[in-house]
Amino acid sequence: MAWTLFSVPSAKRSELDGVLKDDVLSRQSQKVRDAGAMGGPSDATYVLLEGSADAMKRADELLGPVGTKLPGADAEALYRRFKDEEEAASAGMGLFFTEG
Repeated sequence: MAWTLFSVPSAKRSELDGVLKDDVLSRQSQKVRDAGAMGGPSDATYVLLEGSADAMKRADELLGPVGTKLPGADAEALYRRFKDEEEAASAGMGLFFTEG
C-alpha cells in the first residue's frame, strides 16, 4: 500500500479539512494528528494518507498547496510512529476484550 505524509500549518486546518473530503482522498485511510503530540512543531498537524498509488498522487497535488510533504528519512521515522501507535491501540483493545 502506498502512503504519503504531510505537515500542515494549524492556520490552514479548514483548508485541510476540505481537501480530505475530496472524493478520492475520502476513500483512503486518513490519520490526522497534532504534530506537537508526536514530537513535531506545536503549530502544525501531521496527515498520513494510505491507499492506492493513484490516490497518493492526487494527495500530493491537493495537499501540496496546503502543507509540506515530509522528506524521506523524516517521513519514514514518523510513519513508523503512526504504525507503532496503531499497533499499541490494537493490542490494548485486544487486552480489553480478552480479560474476564
